[in-house]
Amino acid sequence: MTTTHPEKPIEGIHSIPRRVLGKTQELVPILGLGSAPGGIGMKDDDAIQLYQRAIDLGITYIDTAPGYDRAQAQLGEVLPSRREGLFIASKAHTASYDDALSMVEQNLVDLRIDQLDLVYIHSVGNLDPDEILAKDGSLAGLREAQKQGLTRFVGITAHNLPAKCARILANAEVDVGMFALNPGDRHIYNFEEAVLPLARQQNCGIAAMKVYGGAEGVKYELQPGESFRRTAMETNGFSDYERAFRYCLDLPGVAVNVIGMYRECEIEQNIRFALDYKPLAATAAAELDSAGAKLAKSWGEHFGPAKG
Repeated sequence: MTTTHPEKPIEGIHSIPRRVLGKTQELVPILGLGSAPGGIGMKDDDAIQLYQRAIDLGITYIDTAPGYDRAQAQLGEVLPSRREGLFIASKAHTASYDDALSMVEQNLVDLRIDQLDLVYIHSVGNLDPDEILAKDGSLAGLREAQKQGLTRFVGITAHNLPAKCARILANAEVDVGMFALNPGDRHIYNFEEAVLPLARQQNCGIAAMKVYGGAEGVKYELQPGESFRRTAMETNGFSDYERAFRYCLDLPGVAVNVIGMYRECEIEQNIRFALDYKPLAATAAAELDSAGAKLAKSWGEHFGPAKG
C-alpha cells in the first residue's frame, strides 16, 4: 500500500469504531490486521514488533493462517502475554474432517493459545463444496473443534468461484465469511451480489479481504527502500485507498476490513481511514464503480476463475 505519510504519528490506543460480527454478536473493530505480510515477507523480529504496535494502537482483530509461513510462530511470541481482548482468526485449507480438526490443534500449538475465536475453511473456491459439506467434511470437523472448545466460531473464506461459496451458504450455517471485496473485483467475482445476500439472510458475519486488490502479483514482500507496499490497485493506476476502504464498509453486513500491513506508517494510515470513516456519497460511489470497472479489465481473473 503506497500513500502519503501521515503528518503526525498516531499515539496511544485508539477507539477504532466497532461493528457486530453477525450472529457471533462479537464487537470487532472495522480495521483488522492480516498477518500474511509479516509471515511471508518480513524478518521475525520486525513482524513481531509490527504486531505489538498494531495491538498498542487498538487493532484487536488479527487474521492468520498456517499457510502464511512464519506468521503463526511470530504471533506465538506475542499472544501469550496479550491474548485478552483480542479476536484471533486462523484457517484450515482442507475439505477433510480429520485434517481440519488436526489443523486447528496445530494452529493452537503454533500460536501458543488455548482457544481461537474463529477458524475459517480457507479458499473454498479451490475446494469441493460437496466434500466440505459431507459428514466427514471440513465443516463438520470445525464444528467438532467448536464442540471441544478449540474455537468459538466457524467460517469460510473465498477469493474466486463465488458459486461454490453460495452453495455452502445455501446448505449450511456458517458463523462468519471472509470474501474478496473491492471496487475492481466486484466486476470480476462479484461476491457482492452472488454471496453477500445469502450471508445476510442467515446473519453470517462478513469480513472483507483484498480491500486494496491484494498484494502486487500476490507477492508478500517489500522492495528495498519501500515503506509502503504497492498493491494490485496502485499497480494498475488507482491509488485512492481511502475510498476503497470506505467502499467495503458501505456494503451491508460487512463488519471488518482485514488488511495486511508491512510498516507502522501503513498501520497509522489505515487507522486514520477507520477513524475518519463515513459512507461514500452517491456521486463518489458511482465514480468509484467506474474506476473499478477499469481495474477489472487490467486484472482479469487474478485470483483464479470466476465461473466454473
